[in-house]
Amino acid sequence: MPGVAALERWTTLALGRRGRGGELSVLLVGPARSRSLNRRYRGRDRSTNVLSFPAAGRPAGQRHALGDLVICPQLLRREARSQGKAVRAHWMHLVIHGTLHLIGYDHQRPAEAQRMERREARLLRSLGVADPYRSI
Repeated sequence: MPGVAALERWTTLALGRRGRGGELSVLLVGPARSRSLNRRYRGRDRSTNVLSFPAAGRPAGQRHALGDLVICPQLLRREARSQGKAVRAHWMHLVIHGTLHLIGYDHQRPAEAQRMERREARLLRSLGVADPYRSI
């Protein structure tokens, strides 16, 4: 599992200027909790690798809450192995992916998905990681 410094580096990279002065939390959960949260907030009754919960509104002041990332390391590791990816590279991808959701990126429509995937691929390339969407 990556340390705090790595998580900070990846989230800061994903946030860019939009995240300046912002804070986010990262919660690591097991598959059962991931499933429970996914069912409750997304209506999908299965565990998932990462969930993003953007904060509601931005209060005035220098620091503001961006939201929460919930990551399931067990599922992340299992996915990495089954997809033939390095576990650390998959961590980078999912942290960046979840962080982008916190600042408004989405993939519900094809154009949105393409925009988000291009940004993810560019950020990951800057970290020396191959485009995850071409690897699948």
